[in-house]
Amino acid sequence: MYIWFIVSIVGMCCMVPLHFLSVEHLNLQKKYGKEKGTKIGDILGMVSGWGLFIFWFGVWLSPQISFIIPILESLVLNVLLINLSISLTHFIISLPFIIIGAWFGITSVKKTTLKVTETHRAERIVEEGLYSRIRHPQYFGGVLAHIGISFLLSSLFSVIGTPIIIILNLLISWKEEKELLKEFGNEYEDYKKKVPMFIPKLRR
Repeated sequence: MYIWFIVSIVGMCCMVPLHFLSVEHLNLQKKYGKEKGTKIGDILGMVSGWGLFIFWFGVWLSPQISFIIPILESLVLNVLLINLSISLTHFIISLPFIIIGAWFGITSVKKTTLKVTETHRAERIVEEGLYSRIRHPQYFGGVLAHIGISFLLSSLFSVIGTPIIIILNLLISWKEEKELLKEFGNEYEDYKKKVPMFIPKLRR
C-alpha cells in the first residue's frame, strides 16, 4: 500500500548524487572539455532537478495514512472534479507555509533566472534581494512548502519524512557551496561570512 511513498523517497535520494555530479562544473570541463563538460553538467542538472521535483510530488500525493487535528470541522473542496476532504485546521496551518515557501521559491528564481535554477550553473554570485538574507532561499522555500502541503493533504508519512527532506536539501546546499568556492574563491567565502546558509537573517 505504501510502496509509492517509499519509491518517491528513494527516488529523491537517488537524485542527490546526480545533482552532486551536475554542479562539478570544473571537473566535468576538465574531463570532457569546456563545451562538452558544460553540456553534460546542464543535462545532469535538469534531470536531477526535475527528477527531485517529481519524486517530491510523489511524497505528497502517494497513498499513505492520513492524520487529522480534531479542532475544527472538515472543509470539503472540489478540485478537478474530485471531492477532497480537507481539515479546516490543516488548511489554516498550511496556508502560511505554502504562501511563504512559494514566495521564497518564485522570488529567488526570478533573481537567478530559470536557466540557472535548472542547470545549477551560476555565472556570478547573486547577493541582492533574498540572497542578501539567505544563501539558499529556494531550498528553504521548498521545505516550508513541503510542510504546508503535507498538512493540507493530511499526509502523515510526508510530515514524518520532513527531517529527510531537510537533510537532502542541506546536502545539496553543502555540495553546491563546495563547488562555488572552487569557482569563485574568496568572493564566495566573503559572501558566506555575511549571509546565513538556511535560516534567513531578519536584520541587515
